[in-house]
Amino acid sequence: MNYQQILSEIHEEIKPYMHLGKVADYIPALERVNPDQFGICITTTEGESFMLGDATTAFSIQSITKVFSLALCLNIVGNDLWNRVGKEPSGTAFNSLIQLEVEKGIPRNPFINAGALVLADLLLTHLPSAEADYLAYIRSVSNNHTLDYNREVALSERETGYLNAAIANLLKHHGNLENDIERVLHFYFLQCSIEMSCRDLSEAFLPFANHKYAFSPGDVNLTTSQVKRINAIMQTCGFYDEAGEFSYRVGLPGKSGVGGGIAAVYPGRYSVAVWSPRLNAKGNSIMGMRALESLTTRTEESIF
Repeated sequence: MNYQQILSEIHEEIKPYMHLGKVADYIPALERVNPDQFGICITTTEGESFMLGDATTAFSIQSITKVFSLALCLNIVGNDLWNRVGKEPSGTAFNSLIQLEVEKGIPRNPFINAGALVLADLLLTHLPSAEADYLAYIRSVSNNHTLDYNREVALSERETGYLNAAIANLLKHHGNLENDIERVLHFYFLQCSIEMSCRDLSEAFLPFANHKYAFSPGDVNLTTSQVKRINAIMQTCGFYDEAGEFSYRVGLPGKSGVGGGIAAVYPGRYSVAVWSPRLNAKGNSIMGMRALESLTTRTEESIF
């Protein structure tokens, strides 16, 4: 499979979509990002990498970080995690208060904001130095020890994060947060602010693609069954209330973020990361979605 040629063909194919959508302007620091950037990187299980465009430019990965949090939490508490968060698609916006209230403080899945706040709370409880330990894990899994939080982005999100604060208060009301609300919010926004490139993300997601082998980077040890189940949750819950559309068009487990990034895996073959900051109404990258749809169509490599 000539992935480099395929990436070039994809780039030409999706150019008509490059000015559609808008950046996540409700986060001031993200509003200032150049919206015309595009990068993509494929890393295969054989160790090959194929890149195009701005694939080495770092960006705020935002909700993609929730996959790493889920892996860490499963490593720490195992199936006890599911006493505090569910595994079902939300069918509502990623920051819905209504669903959380109806379901009495148990988030529908780990990838909506309420679920990610519960994961952040659990990590604060169990990690000796949560901020440092989390960053060390991300650096290890990506094989890039220069990665860091963008504290300007984190502060920008906190200053305008009224809805996330409301979600945290509702979780606390229902007894599903153990730590101080402000501490949980601070750690959650830091996680979302981590900056990675497509190259970094495709490397970091490779263990999820290599799902026949136990997951062990960064002293995080998951069984092959746990890796498979993380992939299943990415498939059904990884794209907010557009998970069905992504499955229909692309057919890969993955996770998106409002920074414009998408990371996905073709189990047993490759991981892929794509970035373009302009988003659709659901909060997913327009160019990223189109690129991955074209990739699985051209290669005939999807899980379906």
